[in-house]
Amino acid sequence: MNRSTEARKIMMSETTNAALKDVDQLPSKLAVMELLSKKFELLPEAEKKFFTYGPLYLGFNGAFSGLIANSLFRRVFSVAHGRYSSSLPMAVLPFLTTVAAYHGAISDPLLLGDLNCQSCAQIRAVLVGTVVGGLYPILLALPMNIGLAARYNTAPMPEKGKLLPFLANATKPVLRKMTFVLGLQAFFGFYLGSRHYGIYLKMLKMPAVDSED
Repeated sequence: MNRSTEARKIMMSETTNAALKDVDQLPSKLAVMELLSKKFELLPEAEKKFFTYGPLYLGFNGAFSGLIANSLFRRVFSVAHGRYSSSLPMAVLPFLTTVAAYHGAISDPLLLGDLNCQSCAQIRAVLVGTVVGGLYPILLALPMNIGLAARYNTAPMPEKGKLLPFLANATKPVLRKMTFVLGLQAFFGFYLGSRHYGIYLKMLKMPAVDSED
């Protein structure tokens, strides 16, 4: 009994040592990051600019989505006041959120070597474009314009217990008119994710960079 227990312990120890040896042979996350960073600098200037500034275009689209959604809800609630005070956050917040979300979901993982799936990059980019750059501005514009409508008494507010039907009725016409914008954001997100992953593959195929250079 003791011999079998000792034999199992020895086998487990050998297996653990072999696994640790394999792990030691793998490049560290920092080494991968440095390698990809050096390869990124070797890319053509046009591709470096596209990889760096591409998310800004998706962010600008998100800002336009916010302005369009704000304008549509202002018509729904007959709001004429606070045009500029409501437009500024509706442009700035979707822009910043979309750019940050794209960097966090696609750009940064690619440069860290953590995103090695083309379809995953494309799906993430589409979701960032449609959800963060499209639906988020709509959800942001709705309560802002409800508040303005209640403040200036430009539209009847819902009775107690009827808030959800009120929100649904107010949002449906806006969503219908924003369908094209959402589709455009999805298409542009897909294009951006595909191009960025293609640039990432190009970096992987580059010859190894001497760490001393």
